[in-house]
Amino acid sequence: MSTTLSPPRGAGAPAAEQRGATIVFEDVAIEFEEKPVLDGVSFELPQGETKVLLGVAGAGKTTILKLVLGLIKPDRGRITVLGQDVSAMPEEDLFGLRGRIGMVFQESALFDSLTVEENVAFRLMEEGKLSEEEIHRRVAEALRFVELEHTLAMMPSELSGGMRRRVAIARAMVSEPEILLYDSPTGGLDPITSTTIIELIVKQRDFYKTSALLVSHRLQDGFMMASHYFDTAANEMRPLAQASRTDVHTTFLVLREGKVIFDGASRELAASRDEYIREYIA
Repeated sequence: MSTTLSPPRGAGAPAAEQRGATIVFEDVAIEFEEKPVLDGVSFELPQGETKVLLGVAGAGKTTILKLVLGLIKPDRGRITVLGQDVSAMPEEDLFGLRGRIGMVFQESALFDSLTVEENVAFRLMEEGKLSEEEIHRRVAEALRFVELEHTLAMMPSELSGGMRRRVAIARAMVSEPEILLYDSPTGGLDPITSTTIIELIVKQRDFYKTSALLVSHRLQDGFMMASHYFDTAANEMRPLAQASRTDVHTTFLVLREGKVIFDGASRELAASRDEYIREYIA
């Protein structure tokens, strides 16, 4: 990464003023077609922390993101997001809350008929609160952050898979969200491109300190995030020294058959004696 960082305009500032957790799940359960997907899930996402959600396909990782957004309701339990009980909120009240959350969808989910600039600006245009000049400035800045400012006028079909994923991150960031949700941001990408995406996520984490949930099928993505920091002076991701006491505010939640079997730091995960976890991380 080589683009010079621009100073934050206050992205994440509202969340920074909060105390405690930005997301709280309390004994959450949900089933589809009488098949349990989550069963008694409880966890908290502290302000400024990134929590990596791990587990095999069907473990309930993406379901957690949908529950945070209020797209589906739990059958049991309580979900609090930015101090609001989304498990009990009517649909019309959820729009304002969703405006405070940025989402990076699996496979990017860009609009094929819109330019890169129009894709990134979509939410800001929908809200109608900013001038066209301010929207353009924010979009250019978000694309500069992901090193794609030169793609403003391009169409998604002209971009590589990795570039589309970076545009999706810029789109999620542009509204200065208090929470970011990543749904398998490196899925389907080659190892080199995946590392580039993780570097951008680490850069966003360390620069803006936005609370985030990240679903991943790649254990190495989570461990890379937990063992690296973004050096703003060098403008690149670097590994933490072995004896470093630096806290990169990245933890792990492992799901198995709809239940939480681990919630903690990378060192604790690596040292776990649980047979399933040891096999999973081997």
